[in-house]
Amino acid sequence: MIVAVASQNFTTVTQHAGKTRRFLLFEAAAGHPVREAGRLDLPEGMAIHDFASDDPHPLDQARAVIAGSAGDGFVRRMATRGIDTVLTDETDPVKAVERYLAGTLAATDAESAGPCGCHGDH
Repeated sequence: MIVAVASQNFTTVTQHAGKTRRFLLFEAAAGHPVREAGRLDLPEGMAIHDFASDDPHPLDQARAVIAGSAGDGFVRRMATRGIDTVLTDETDPVKAVERYLAGTLAATDAESAGPCGCHGDH
């Protein structure tokens, strides 16, 4: 399965999944090493916060998106696309995916603000 990790610098897990335009893509399967499978560097207007369409989106290939934080709107939009949103305070993308595979990072419901606390009731 493909797991997308929000990473504005392609090095660390970053906050604000809805506004992020850069994602690391990992091929992930239980019992196998996590392997980087590609990168998304989305053009302006393609961050989920700005993408107001039911058309296909490059993140649709992912089974889950991991980020430091995400607002309710992002979580709901991903859920309608069949994609889990997973929030973490882990900054290493590979470790975050490994933790997701191990079941120590769980999908987020729309009530969670994430570690930055900046999404509240917006």
